[in-house]
Amino acid sequence: MIVTVTPNPSLDRTVELAGLVRGEVHRALSVRLDPGGKGVNVARALTRAGVDALAVLPSGRAPGGRLNGLLDALGVPAVTVPIHGATRSNITLVEPDGTTTKINESGPVLTPEEVEEVTEQAVARSRGADWLVTCGSLPEGMPVDLHATLVRRAGTRTAVDTSGAPLAAAVAARPDLVKPNHEELAELVGRPLASLGDVLAAARELRAAGVGAVLVSLGAGGAVLVEESGEYHAATPPVTVRSTVGAGDATLAGFLAAGGAGPDALARAVAYGAAACRLPGSEMPGPHELPLADVRVGRPHADLVLTGDAA
Repeated sequence: MIVTVTPNPSLDRTVELAGLVRGEVHRALSVRLDPGGKGVNVARALTRAGVDALAVLPSGRAPGGRLNGLLDALGVPAVTVPIHGATRSNITLVEPDGTTTKINESGPVLTPEEVEEVTEQAVARSRGADWLVTCGSLPEGMPVDLHATLVRRAGTRTAVDTSGAPLAAAVAARPDLVKPNHEELAELVGRPLASLGDVLAAARELRAAGVGAVLVSLGAGGAVLVEESGEYHAATPPVTVRSTVGAGDATLAGFLAAGGAGPDALARAVAYGAAACRLPGSEMPGPHELPLADVRVGRPHADLVLTGDAA
């Protein structure tokens, strides 16, 4: 069982456009609505892969009810903590070349009692689980060290996927795994990471600070894994991108579904991320959609220049 925690879930509406021109009226080519938030997406991908997963999340008012219904329709088990505020809604605009414009709401304000209930539910469900995966942004009312608190209190291995101050606090709690993207890692260490060698150096710093393993998604550059067994880089040939929303979450899900360690898990992670980019909205790929034969895993080339895109 893998338990995911999403402190700030969302209803994600994705609109595909023929083109985006500021100030003009546009007609949508397609529209889809998905349950969203990083931990929710991870749970969705794991469920499609046949891995037992449980999503823990706050949920409020009509948007929260809609989110709960979407999760139920997808067969994703969930523990929802009722809150007074309304679950947020996000809008993503996607152009034919894959260019993605996101408009994310901040989310509801949670009371201290609601924060404590989310925390208690996550910790209780983590006991006996294989992983507790805590992901995403924090709404108002949640302390900046929420992810760190979950890492310290969890009854199992922990993985964290967040950014900014919450990521820095979580790193100090020494989780078993962190999954930043290129930009988030650069922000964390406070310097540009222009090459794969720079990324490796930053990941080694996190390991030296007590993090068990570091999985860095690099967008079109694939992903790099730095762990006790060694350092690995995996990538696929360029893919036709339909939407990048949730690709990083699919990457993390693929890594955990394949055991959460080693080059084979990294290959599965990159295959999941590439497959997600080919799908509309934040749809999560299934095992039959993975381009595993295209994934190449090897020792990282430190002089490889990175483009700076993120997933």
